[in-house]
Amino acid sequence: MGFIGRSFRFLWRALDALRRVLHLLLLLALFLLLFVATRHPLPIVPSRAALVVRPEGRLVEQLTGNPFDRSLGLVAGDHEPETLVRDLVDAIRGAASDARIRVLVLDTSQLGGGGLTKLRAVAAAVADFRKTGKKVLAFGRYADQDQFYLMAQADEVYLDPAGAIGVVGFAAYGLYFRDALDRLGVQINVFKVGTHKSYTEAFTREDMSPEDREQTVGWLQPLWHAYQTGVEQARQLPAGTVQAYVTDAAAALSAAGGDAARLAEERKLVTGRRTWLEFEAEVEGLVGEDDSTHSFNAIGHADYLAALHSDSPLSRHLSPSVAVLVAAGNIVEGAAPPGEIGGDTFVTLLRSVRHDDDIKAVVLRIDSGGGSLMASELIRQEVAQLRASGRPVVASFSSVAASGGYYIAMEADQIWAEPTTITGSIGVFGLVPTFAGTLGKVGVASDGVATSPLAGAMHLERSLSPEARDVLQQGVEHAYRDFVARVATARRRSPEDVEQVAQGRVWIATEARERGLIDGLGGADDAIKAAAALAHLAPGKYGVRWREQELTWRERLVRELRNDGEGALRRFGLVPAPPAVLGRVLGEVERELRALAGFNDRRHVYVYCGCGPP
Repeated sequence: MGFIGRSFRFLWRALDALRRVLHLLLLLALFLLLFVATRHPLPIVPSRAALVVRPEGRLVEQLTGNPFDRSLGLVAGDHEPETLVRDLVDAIRGAASDARIRVLVLDTSQLGGGGLTKLRAVAAAVADFRKTGKKVLAFGRYADQDQFYLMAQADEVYLDPAGAIGVVGFAAYGLYFRDALDRLGVQINVFKVGTHKSYTEAFTREDMSPEDREQTVGWLQPLWHAYQTGVEQARQLPAGTVQAYVTDAAAALSAAGGDAARLAEERKLVTGRRTWLEFEAEVEGLVGEDDSTHSFNAIGHADYLAALHSDSPLSRHLSPSVAVLVAAGNIVEGAAPPGEIGGDTFVTLLRSVRHDDDIKAVVLRIDSGGGSLMASELIRQEVAQLRASGRPVVASFSSVAASGGYYIAMEADQIWAEPTTITGSIGVFGLVPTFAGTLGKVGVASDGVATSPLAGAMHLERSLSPEARDVLQQGVEHAYRDFVARVATARRRSPEDVEQVAQGRVWIATEARERGLIDGLGGADDAIKAAAALAHLAPGKYGVRWREQELTWRERLVRELRNDGEGALRRFGLVPAPPAVLGRVLGEVERELRALAGFNDRRHVYVYCGCGPP
């Protein structure tokens, strides 16, 4: 039977390898054909142009998957679009001092969210652009809450007369599966420490616990306040304008005759109502007409960024340098592609930086709710080793850095977070599903013998024995004590002090700073400057390198072809349209299921927070 199993596994691997090779050849052939048909030496920036910032999909700190899989997904239509935050920020910053760029146009129609922290990073770049005296214009037909936040940063915001602004406030609702699991006969065995460690409640309750409700209000309200403040300050509106717009929506809309665009203009959320043709004519008056498109002279942010990089290819490789390592996604054991934090993969990346003499300081840019305890511990050890080598390490938190995301940061010399970062969640749980009840519903039973109480105790077709439950609970409790003790040592506080802010509780960054969990409030740039200062690097005398895991030859080749090929695919209409509203909702569910399926800690012990931006 073992030989047969090995033979089938070998056959499957061979067929899977053949499938991947055929996919690669097909993809390369398609890209090469389109590459030859549409290739330009470099993107050309017109002498007078509008920079069009048009993010697609979710804003992310790191693109998910390797270039090969992303490209296949693009063609097949099963890869959710993503846009790197730093690409948008770099393009806007470059355009601010570029005499060829006369105006910035914000098109948020394809933006799929990503969290207020990332939106604020782009908004800050837009604010700096406005300080140069150049105009920022935004146009929308319908703008949801995230889309409108970026639109609101413009000097002039125009809405189609038939459009609407969908600002409704923040909410945090979850799905609870206990009754469904009971009906299916599935038993989710939970072992946890932390009164507020709420992720497992989805499997053990039918509603939100009082503790989870308390902590969720604690971070949700500050986020909503930050959203309102960001819009009102950008639009120069009195405090309370956004809240009134949301609270009085039904009555105010009735008074406006059901005209949502008119209501948005009356409340001064937008500058006015215009059609696209009218908006287009205004921009054309600033930058001129493109004879090929008969619209205004424009360049997209991706092409503009490519042109910028070609103009100054050496500026990103100055020595000495500060290395920025992005840790985005769930933390899992072993190797993992970008968009997940593989313990082995990230350790290898940290080690390569430690042995690079040009790197004098390191910033860990973290956007993670955690995951495997063992993988998190391996990364923590390597961060400590990096510091021991004499290189300062600064952790920089993006939208969320909680539980394992905080665990891998605690050895840093300093921890910086955005004001709207969700962090904390110092707690541990174990999660083991068993299916004896499910099998019993169809008449299947498990029976046998073992040489000890723990032998066969973790077979999922059997219920957990009392001995197995005791072992798992003890392991979780020991992991929690270690977590608290390590935080106490790293933060130079007593375990009793840390215990007061632990228990799995989630904090907004402003409160986390007050409680000593982080050192400063600021973005990635602030963290980079802090790391450089710790390494005694003079301002302007060091480079910044965004380091990622080494790519295979196949991935490097696809990456080189991807930008040109993707542009060509879009021009020929071969890329599926972004998902509709239902598609986005199903995408959220899929991400949650993918996270659960990715739990691979061999001891079943996790430092994970299912918390995330609304």
